[in-house]
Amino acid sequence: MMDDFSSDIEQCLTVLHKGGIILYPTDTVWGLGCDATNANAIEKIMALKQRPQNKSFVVLVTGERDVLQHVAAPDLALFDYLQGTERPTTVIYDNALGLAENVLADDGSIAMRICNDAFCRRLIKRFRKPIVSTSANISGQPAPSIFTEIRTDIKQGVDYVVKHRQQDGARAQPSSIIRWKNGAVQVIR
Repeated sequence: MMDDFSSDIEQCLTVLHKGGIILYPTDTVWGLGCDATNANAIEKIMALKQRPQNKSFVVLVTGERDVLQHVAAPDLALFDYLQGTERPTTVIYDNALGLAENVLADDGSIAMRICNDAFCRRLIKRFRKPIVSTSANISGQPAPSIFTEIRTDIKQGVDYVVKHRQQDGARAQPSSIIRWKNGAVQVIR
C-alpha cells in the first residue's frame, strides 16, 4: 500500500537539512521539530515557543541503535521494559552524546523517545539524525491535541506544515516520561 505522506517527507527533509522548523504529527501530539544536532534550529524553536533557555527538549529516534549512538552506556534492561509499554514513553537518559548543547538538560541528560509512528519513523530514518519534538504551542499553554487547536502564529512561524493527518480528529495524549535509575523506573509524568 502506498502511503499518503511521501511529499511531506521530502518537504520536511529539505527544511531539516537547511536548519528550519517543521510542524508535524508525532506518535503523541502535534509537534515542532528540527535537527536535534543543530543549535541554531533549536534556538528558532525556543523563540517561536517563547520558551525559557533552561528547559530541555524531547528528541525522537527510531530504535535502540539510535539510543546507543546518542547516550553513553544506557542500561540495556530499559529496552526490555519499553517493549512492554503500550503508551509512548519518553526516557530521560544521562550522558547524551552528539546532540546540540541547547537540546540537553543542564545536567547533560536528554529526553528521548523511540517513536513507532509510521510518518515519524520514515522521516527520522531518511534524515539519519534525531529530530526534536516539542508540543506545538507557546510555552506554558496547553498542548494542542489535534491540528485545528494549533495557534495561527505557530503555524506561520514554521518553515513547513505537514499535511498528513491534519484532518485526524482523534485526540492525542502527551507521552509518559520516565527516568531509569539502578534498574528501576521513576515516573516523571
